Amino acid sequence: MATETERKFLVKGDFIEYATKSINIVQAYLFIDPLKTVRIRVADENAYITIKSKAKEGQISRGEWEFRIPVEDAHELIDLCLPGRIIKTRYHVPSGEHLFEVDVFHGKNEGLIIAEIELDSADETFIRPEWLGEEVTGNPAYYNSMLIG
Repeated sequence: MATETERKFLVKGDFIEYATKSINIVQAYLFIDPLKTVRIRVADENAYITIKSKAKEGQISRGEWEFRIPVEDAHELIDLCLPGRIIKTRYHVPSGEHLFEVDVFHGKNEGLIIAEIELDSADETFIRPEWLGEEVTGNPAYYNSMLIG
């Protein structure tokens, strides 16, 4: 099983000067329930279908399976998705040996900025940049699937 171990933080300061790449993303959800989500994402010229399971109680790791699909298929699938879309710009921001993916949300979620870091284990240490704010890992209010509204 593919596993994702990720921590999420609000962003409280200026990170943009440290960014090395930006990607425009539109995503929607085919399926959302308390145990799993199925997402369609178009990220610049690439597209993916992603299935994520719920993390077990008290853990931050969860199952994740992601498959690249043709962009044309992704646009057709987005038309079949649940109402609502996530529109955001993702910035890659290196920090020590890790990479933060900082999402600047647009549209309905304008003003929201969330940084995510993928780790090899839940207890892995990492450098906390000065622009990193409150940790929101595990807070459902900040799940992308909850932000489509």
